Amino acid sequence: MTVVEIIQSMLAPGIMISACGLLLLGMNNKYSLVINRIRVLDDEKRRLMVKMRDQQLSEIENKRLQNIGLQLPKLAYRIKMVRNAVVFYSLAVGFFIISCLFIGFNIINPQFNISQLAIFTFLLGMLSVLTGIGYACREVIKGYQIVMIEMEAEK
Repeated sequence: MTVVEIIQSMLAPGIMISACGLLLLGMNNKYSLVINRIRVLDDEKRRLMVKMRDQQLSEIENKRLQNIGLQLPKLAYRIKMVRNAVVFYSLAVGFFIISCLFIGFNIINPQFNISQLAIFTFLLGMLSVLTGIGYACREVIKGYQIVMIEMEAEK
């Protein structure tokens, strides 16, 4: 096997590592945004609760407090979906790296013939990507539901 063939056989897992890196970048950004939104809403809830102890809240403030109460559990669920997507994308990267190592080791030491392990770990990586995408889709749906709650409160 030539050097070019070796590089070509290791290229597919390498491309998947890069693709997962992009997916991870996007999910980490979402993670930060959702965490920030939770903190902002929690702070607003605390301020309204303190005000409620001192004086009666207006109708708008009561509605806002109820709205925050509806959003926070959904945001907690949403952050779990983002976390799960990040975990599965990270696992995929690990499986793709292991797949690359198995391919390289199989080329260096052909008598052990671990090519099936390389294929198996590559498929585990692809399954992890698919699972991560499933969590990402659930997170997007939950994000839409939260926006709808916010919009309903403004009516």
